[in-house]
Amino acid sequence: MYDKNLEKEYYQICEERGYFEIDGNKNLQEKDKNFCIMMPPPNVTGVLHIGHALTFTLQDIITRYKRMDGYKVLYQPGLDHAGIATQNVVEKQLLAQGIKKEELGREKFIEEVWKWKEQSGGKILDQMKTLGITPAWSRLRFTMDEGLANAVKKAFVDLYDKKLIIQANYMINWCTHDGALSDIEVEYKENKGKLYYIKYFLKDSDEFLVVATTRPETFFGDSAIMVHPDDDRYAHFIGKEVLLPISNKAIKIIADKHVEKEFGTGVVKVTPAHDMNDYEVGLRHDLEFINVFDEKGILNEACLEFQGLERLEAREKIVAKLEELGFIEKIEEYHHQVGYCYRCNNIVEPYISKQWFVKKEIAKESIKKVAQDQSKFYPHHWINSFNAWMKDLKDWCISRQLWWGHQIPVYYCECSHEWASEHTPKACPKCQSQNFKQDQNVLDTWFSSGLWAMSTLGWGNENWGKNKIWFENDLKEFYPNSLLITGFDILFFWVARMMFQSTNALNELPFKHIYLHALVKDEQGRKMSKSLGNVIDPNQSIKEYSADILRFSLALLCIQGRDIKLSNDKLLQVRNFTNKIYNAANYLLLNENQFENLENIQLQSELAKYIYLRFQTCVKDLRDNLDNYRFNDAANTLYKFFWDDFCDWGIELSKAEKSSIKELGSIFKEALKLLSPFMPFISEYLYHKLSATTLQTSPSIMISKYPKFIPQDKNIEKIFSLLVESIISIRRAKSLIDLGNSKIQKAYIKLSDIKMQNTLKSYMHFITMLAKCEQIEFSEEKLPKAICDVSENLEIFITLENVDLKGILTRLENQKNKLEKESAKLNCMLSNEKFIANAPKDVVEQNKNALANLKIQLEKISIELENLRG
Repeated sequence: MYDKNLEKEYYQICEERGYFEIDGNKNLQEKDKNFCIMMPPPNVTGVLHIGHALTFTLQDIITRYKRMDGYKVLYQPGLDHAGIATQNVVEKQLLAQGIKKEELGREKFIEEVWKWKEQSGGKILDQMKTLGITPAWSRLRFTMDEGLANAVKKAFVDLYDKKLIIQANYMINWCTHDGALSDIEVEYKENKGKLYYIKYFLKDSDEFLVVATTRPETFFGDSAIMVHPDDDRYAHFIGKEVLLPISNKAIKIIADKHVEKEFGTGVVKVTPAHDMNDYEVGLRHDLEFINVFDEKGILNEACLEFQGLERLEAREKIVAKLEELGFIEKIEEYHHQVGYCYRCNNIVEPYISKQWFVKKEIAKESIKKVAQDQSKFYPHHWINSFNAWMKDLKDWCISRQLWWGHQIPVYYCECSHEWASEHTPKACPKCQSQNFKQDQNVLDTWFSSGLWAMSTLGWGNENWGKNKIWFENDLKEFYPNSLLITGFDILFFWVARMMFQSTNALNELPFKHIYLHALVKDEQGRKMSKSLGNVIDPNQSIKEYSADILRFSLALLCIQGRDIKLSNDKLLQVRNFTNKIYNAANYLLLNENQFENLENIQLQSELAKYIYLRFQTCVKDLRDNLDNYRFNDAANTLYKFFWDDFCDWGIELSKAEKSSIKELGSIFKEALKLLSPFMPFISEYLYHKLSATTLQTSPSIMISKYPKFIPQDKNIEKIFSLLVESIISIRRAKSLIDLGNSKIQKAYIKLSDIKMQNTLKSYMHFITMLAKCEQIEFSEEKLPKAICDVSENLEIFITLENVDLKGILTRLENQKNKLEKESAKLNCMLSNEKFIANAPKDVVEQNKNALANLKIQLEKISIELENLRG
């Protein structure tokens, strides 16, 4: 019996033999056939989730296929240092011990993070291996390793010198815990908050305007209040001044089309230093920019008596004071979208801060090259999303207020000189002073992973000899990468950044093809979450079923552009499929001890020639589907061949022609090569079992040659299709007279194409055995007093002589009576005008469809009764 525990042993043997490395298939490699695919480096903080399992499975299927097909293959593995996430994890661990990172200092803290990386990263790598993926492990990279650190410095300095990296005071997304964030690192969620209506009194007047706001704690930073220029309610107030509550500071009333007249009262506060839209308004109207809290969200002196409070904690106290002084008109419940930090779930603040930015102009060339179709997207519609986002690109904030990450290679001298350098300088290049310091911030994690398509191939390390683990020609052979497979949800986080960073460095897009898969959801189409209790843990699925079953299930469900709805039922279906394959191999081995490789034999059996033709059809369709990344179609092609063509018909028909089994076994062995990229372990096991070898002493199936399509004579397919149609039709006819499992004396076949009679006579032994019929005769006329089954190319007749029809007729009459009652009930309902008028349209439609189906069933039973009665 196949033991899934063999998977670990098989994997270890193949890894130790170097099969996963770029020369692991050296005996198969064809000249100028190179294939490169990059693993999206998972964060060292996490564990393998079902999304990872899907990405890695699809990548590995293609990798194994290309390796067997004669390509020199690099499947590049790696891990990402995940700056914010990893620092958060280690900080929490230290805090649990009562230690703050500041007490350790930067150097000691980073040592702790490296320890965590080794521990967590090792677990992830073990999980990848359990899934059976085959990257070149000797080339494992980490975004903080020395070689990639060199590439990061080179890229930064290059962009700095081109003035595509600048430092500036911009309004950015700010997390008071993690610091600066880029736009796409902010997750917007529905927030159940409040809308506060605050009175702003006109200067030297008892009149007031009511301003609606969701963030009353920022009103100390108001530089103006604003109305729409076309709002007649407030036109006469424009240009006047109001006094800020509590502080009595005078600010102007301005007009700007940014105001939504329907929001609140149509009067809004303008806080240019704490709101993205107000920032633009402030620039247009030359308003004062007033920060009211610091980097940690602590209110400053501008907030008077509330100084020292945290921004969110201060809200309630500020509102209470405003109510006490009579400035609050009303407070309403209000639902709106609020931005949260994607890592720590803290509410993000718009905040003006001096940061480093990559200018949006970096994307120009990559946009142009994508428009020239130099990279193809699968599914194609993702090119529209890519273009839309890239054309609306903003300057990218790349500095992060962390200790863990690539420290920004910019230096500041006491002489005020600033410069960027790939190497740690010994002195200031301007004044030669040694009194300089490096920028304390680190780079956004996505800056280093944005170089992944080329940095892993040695870019940026042309003169780096230490621990060199790539070959001199890696960039030449593997850039641009052949294919990228990843989830659509990181198209802008990662894919787009690789596109413009690599194009800037090498003037060529990093990928020829980009395949973006959808999300894995539960069987009801819901996102997986712990709260719903619908999370499928890939590690648990592998333990319960096997890596092969999980891999094939994911491929079977992976339709381009559609979410993957994974369920235990699908995993059970695939387990049944593996059992079918296993049982087929056992059947073959019951009759033969071992089987030749297909290329060493010439097929003699007609049945084997037919199954070989079906095999070649499978090869053709499978290659076409894999070459176009239609993973579900590829898996379905394999499923249909093994289950329908080989097991249901090849094996069944072989029971009538035992001499075909030796040849069928050779075809089955060859078909296991097609299955190997999807289900590497059971295909390995069965291949050796059928060959009377073991993996321990023989080469793996994974480095055998992938079958190529060889056109076949289609005539034999026509014959066997007719043969199979005859068997199915006879079985159906027998079931009509309750003789489905019984052997009958004779059946008659009336062929549409009479010329096929003589040909089909040679195959009668298949029909008589599988249809359980002692004799077959051909007829050119319809037989009276016989049960009939009509199919596409023939009619089957079984005479009713000596058949006891009493029980059959009674059963059919009862069925007919039941259907007539149901039909009458539905007719009555649908004839009722009141029901038609009041019932929901879908209910009425369902009943109409049900009535139509009943009519079809009644017609069928009436015909059966008529035939049986003669």
